[in-house]
Formats: sequence, C-alpha cells, structure tokens
Amino acid sequence: MFPGFPPEALTFFRGLARNNNRDWFLPRKEVFESKVKAPMIALVEAINAEFGKFAPDYIAGPKRAVYRIYRDTRFSPDKSPYKTHLAAVFPRRGGDRGSAPGFYFAVSAKEIGIAGGVYEPSPEHLLALRTWLADNHVAFLKAARGPEKLMGKLHGESLQRVPKGFAADHPAAELIKMKRWLFYKTLPPELATSPKLQGELVKRFKALLPVLELLNQAMTRTRTAAAKMF
Repeated sequence: MFPGFPPEALTFFRGLARNNNRDWFLPRKEVFESKVKAPMIALVEAINAEFGKFAPDYIAGPKRAVYRIYRDTRFSPDKSPYKTHLAAVFPRRGGDRGSAPGFYFAVSAKEIGIAGGVYEPSPEHLLALRTWLADNHVAFLKAARGPEKLMGKLHGESLQRVPKGFAADHPAAELIKMKRWLFYKTLPPELATSPKLQGELVKRFKALLPVLELLNQAMTRTRTAAAKMF
C-alpha cells in the first residue's frame, strides 16, 4: 500500500507556484526527485498492481505513465518552465497516451485531480468515436451513469452544431457534438500525504472502467481497419 507523498512534496509545489523559474527549481531538483517524483513512481507501481486484478490492459510502466514536470513552451504565451503538478496517465494497451481513452491523475498543492475518458482524440479517432456513439448511445449513456456518484457528470468541449455527416435531430446529438468525453473529479490536496490516496484513486478507476472499455471499442475498430489497409 502506498503510504502517501511526504509533506515536502506539497511544500515543493507551493514554492514552485510562487517561483516558477530555473533559479528556484535547480537548487531544489533533488527535493523534486526524492520527495515528488520517486513517490509518484511508487504510486504508479502500486496502481499497476491493482490494475492486475481488474484492468490488466491499462497497466503502464512509470516511464510511460508519468509526465515530465517540464512544460513545452514553444507555442504557449506562458513561458513558465515547469508544471505546478505531477501527473500520470494509463491508456489501454496499444493506445497512444495522448489520444486514447485512459485513466489520469495529478497531484498538486491545490488539489488531487482524477479523470477518465478521451481528452485529445486525433481526427480519425474523433470520427470513429462519433460514429460509434451514434450507433451505441443507449448503451453508452447507461454505462456513463455508473461513475456519476464518484466522478460527477460526463462532460467535454462541444461543437455548437452537429458535425457534417450526422443528422441534426439524431437522438445522440449532444454526444456527437462533443470533442472530448471526460469524467473529472478533484479531491483535497491533503489527501496526497495520506495512505488513503491509493484507494481513492483505484475505486474511481474501477467505476470508470466500463465507460473506458466502451470508448476503446471505437479506437480498436479504427486501428483494426487501418491495419487491414497494409
């Protein structure tokens, strides 16, 4: 059982939020490595052990799961070099961690963020998801009610109109207009230092699993169709 992050982890994030620059970070890099990154790796490994019991296809090694703390500032007006959180993602085996349905969590001094769903689908995956939802919206909406008690309502950025190729009066029009399909929940930051953190994450991931499996059906269909072309 993961014992929780040390208190120094939240102290580090609070300091980084006030001093997001290299002059502050570099002398404290060892603190980041030992008090933030190392515990995050241990937590990912503990979650993977749990996934072995109920979601083995979502196991992701720490090198793949844990995001870098360094921001990509090339195309952003915000040139702050560091993220003020550390996050991990668990896409289904064979899926891209940026676009495939998966589990996600992040730790910061402000909150614990927990998510599941599809965040940045590629254009081909976006079409595949909308097509699948048009045909399977009843089953999907039924499954989506399952995580609501723990995760709130399904949400995501949407188009103003039903996209071309789908009937404007389709019964799943609101689902089809969506560009992201996500559940997202925040918990208090003090949970990060508690041994309860692992359990709180895992029970929400269990609730989200049926929805992710349905979303991954469309992704699998897309990958299978692409493979047959070669």
